[in-house]
Amino acid sequence: MKCTHGKRIGALLLAGVTALGLLLGGCGKKTASFSPSNPVNLTVWHYYNGPQMAAFDALVQEFNITVGKEKGIYVSSYSKGSVSELETAISDSMDEKVGAEPMPDLFSSYADTAYLLAKRGALANLSDYVTEEELSEYVSDYVDEGRIGLEGTLMIFPVAKSTEIMMLNKTDWDVFAAATGVELSQLETIEGVVEVAKAYYQWTDSLTPDVPDDGKAFYGRDAVANYFFTGACQLGQELLAVQGDQASVNADKEVFRKLWENYYVPMVSGWFGAYGKFRSDDVKTGGLLAYTGSTASVGYFPSQVENDTDVHPIDYLVLSAPIFRGGQKVIVQQGAGMVVTRSDEGRERACVEFLRWFTQPENNIAFGAGSGYLPVKQQTWQKDTFRQVVADKNLTINPVTSECIRHCMEEMEDYTYYSPRAFTNSSAVRKVLEYGLSDTAAADLEAIGEAVAAGQPREEVLKPYVSDEAFETWYEEFTQRLSQAAAQ
Repeated sequence: MKCTHGKRIGALLLAGVTALGLLLGGCGKKTASFSPSNPVNLTVWHYYNGPQMAAFDALVQEFNITVGKEKGIYVSSYSKGSVSELETAISDSMDEKVGAEPMPDLFSSYADTAYLLAKRGALANLSDYVTEEELSEYVSDYVDEGRIGLEGTLMIFPVAKSTEIMMLNKTDWDVFAAATGVELSQLETIEGVVEVAKAYYQWTDSLTPDVPDDGKAFYGRDAVANYFFTGACQLGQELLAVQGDQASVNADKEVFRKLWENYYVPMVSGWFGAYGKFRSDDVKTGGLLAYTGSTASVGYFPSQVENDTDVHPIDYLVLSAPIFRGGQKVIVQQGAGMVVTRSDEGRERACVEFLRWFTQPENNIAFGAGSGYLPVKQQTWQKDTFRQVVADKNLTINPVTSECIRHCMEEMEDYTYYSPRAFTNSSAVRKVLEYGLSDTAAADLEAIGEAVAAGQPREEVLKPYVSDEAFETWYEEFTQRLSQAAAQ
């Protein structure tokens, strides 16, 4: 079975537009109920922090003193900290729990959360307010991801997207490469990353011959669930078969074997690592040299390594996320869109006015330049447009963010972008994918470390953990948990 859910953005941009001028669900029949003399105050919740929050808040302020002032729309934005904290706040508001705030007018949401809220009738149908002609200006795959309502109605408005890249500490890589002969080309494949990580562990271990088994991890990744989704697709097997609001697991054993061998095995062997909250934190402390993470994370890539024994500046490289050797070039398409809480016609229309303004090229590029997110309109994927907006608005861009966006724009035509489909239990399935294998690896690594500290040879301790029997046990338990999560 081949992965079919996901398209090449480059092909989408060349495909042209269809259904121009068609209206969705009675669009154009509504009348606005706000004006400068009768303003509406909107609240938006999001999960942005640091430079992302600063970029978003700056645009909200610009909207309020320009178009918002002209039309009688005032927006107040609030960060809820993280995606999970935002989802909890929304859930508490929906259930009217004691102490919960009222539902915001619009908020950031991934498809699985929005899907459940839409089933409860909590979200506005954006198809009432946006024409197909307008939507044809956006990358169509971004729009399609938001069509989770009945008969494909639009419930999630695309505002910013991201994908995954690999970030590398070039300074310390150069020392390692000069000593061992490893090459950057090896990092193009997942198997190559494992080989390099093993070599790095052995090399760092050799630097302290009087202290055995103290090698360092080379690589880690944020979002292990994305590894499962895209890794399975790269190997030609979509992980989940989704029909309507239900899903079943495609539990191809050879695919799962590849996934296990190239994440769990290097994790328990000490070649991969995960220590802080994010892998960029691990690069900062010197715990890792490289990681795969969201394009939106690049603004957090450190400028120096800092730990108890060393502080030194580092340079960086932005590389493509590794692909399984011989596999399809599939990477994830992610990034929350904005949903509008179902209320009255005037408030809903005012929310869409803000979203429409936010995704205009000059505004969306300004947000991307400050946050690392990728813009959502087809026009904004043209490098000349991006450069022109940066120049016209005199934007200051973090060099690593600029390099990341340039890298994505240059290589987008070579990849298929995959976005997991939403269904009733998609959140539960994602949690199993995110934590099932990584938590097992962390617990087993701790047990291995204790045995080695007690004097047992590391190679002997490792053998039962990386054996065929260990895989079979994990495969049966893990796929059962996945199937139960999908069906619960």
